Amino acid sequence: MKIGILAVQGDFAAHASRLEELGAETVEVRTVRDLDGCDGLILPGGESTTQLQFLQEEGLFEAVKKFAADGGVVFGTCAGAILLASEVKNPAQASLGLLDMTVLRNAYGRQMASDVFFGSSKLTDAPMEMVFIRAPILDRVGAGIEVLAEYGGKPVLVQKSNLMAGTFHPELTRDPTVHRHFLKLVAAHPRRTSPVAA
Repeated sequence: MKIGILAVQGDFAAHASRLEELGAETVEVRTVRDLDGCDGLILPGGESTTQLQFLQEEGLFEAVKKFAADGGVVFGTCAGAILLASEVKNPAQASLGLLDMTVLRNAYGRQMASDVFFGSSKLTDAPMEMVFIRAPILDRVGAGIEVLAEYGGKPVLVQKSNLMAGTFHPELTRDPTVHRHFLKLVAAHPRRTSPVAA
């Protein structure tokens, strides 16, 4: 199983370490061709407008949409969740529009990576560790989107078919639950193998 990780900013190396601990191969994605051969893709945290500009300039904006349309599993965390949303507010910005949800940017304020919170999740009976850093809020989730985890009465981890979005940073916790679920999702959704690059 080969997982691509958008390697522009954010803690993409921590995502890679967690996935490799769980037995997956990882590759840093900076070009369209880096996506070829990948079974799944992670859009990590960072600054969503910077990442959006990079995706557009490098041709990855349409390539990621094609990757998802071909059945590739895409998981966006924090800024990545913003990129996946159909509607972005506070302020408004363009996005991939792959998940029918409304996201409010920077809604949780300036938490630090050392601040660990605990929410509830369908993925585990134990409280789930969550790290929020200038995190967005999922203000609305559309029909058919399953809420996998909540914090403070708001959804913080959601899924629909081959798409996942989380407002927190699972790669910065000690808990492998979210990445393990992601890899199970990848295994359940084999991607059609047509090249992403034109």
